Amino acid sequence: MTVFHCAGCGAALTGDLLALPCVPEVGDPDDGRDPSTGRARSTVACGYYAIDPDPWGAPWVPVGGARRDVGGAGRELLRTDTGITESAGRRNSVVVHPDDVLPRLEPFTLGANWRGCCGPTGAHGPNLACVCGSRLATWAADCLGPNELHLDPVRVHAFDQGGQAGGR
Repeated sequence: MTVFHCAGCGAALTGDLLALPCVPEVGDPDDGRDPSTGRARSTVACGYYAIDPDPWGAPWVPVGGARRDVGGAGRELLRTDTGITESAGRRNSVVVHPDDVLPRLEPFTLGANWRGCCGPTGAHGPNLACVCGSRLATWAADCLGPNELHLDPVRVHAFDQGGQAGGR
């Protein structure tokens, strides 16, 4: 079991979570979509976490060619008014179920980091902060894509249930 903590203040961000061997496939985004919010089912189930080895989130860089899936996980490239882009964000982000951290994190809604018709897109960088103010998570839950919450691998620390550093 692993608990993730804020690297800035040490606050626990999750309860005990079990590691998955990889980020689960996204699958059909309409399968299990919440009819009231438009959000897809979370990529990772409650009580679990996975490490995403691929770049994820902002910044976004332009790519040439046709739209394609990245990482084989069903996460598509972001279309913008300037063309098609792909993530150049950090690797090894921690993907968790939103319900495992949202009671402990607060929306950081300054600027354009919370846009989306049904929820946050995650396209503009971290949009959730620890109570100490550290912007350490990005939640993407708009109706256009998967429902994923990524903890920044630099701004969080993992501890096993015995309190030892590691777990990631």
